Amino acid sequence: MTKETLTFEEALQRLEEVLAKLERSDCPLEEALGLFEEGMRLVQKCRGKLADVEGKVSVLLKDSQEFAPFSGEEEQA
Repeated sequence: MTKETLTFEEALQRLEEVLAKLERSDCPLEEALGLFEEGMRLVQKCRGKLADVEGKVSVLLKDSQEFAPFSGEEEQA
């Protein structure tokens, strides 16, 4: 499966694997750089997928006339 066809969950799992490898103290510099680059691509992919879903949810809520834009934070009482 290529990186372009990864699901959100697969990309997130791979990102966790990359982070675990980067946290090792014995990770060579060149490998760490490659892992960092891969991690950044995975983060961008996950953010893009989340933004797509957020947009679709907003449209669905708007269509149901209960539109409430996602702020990312819960309101405090």
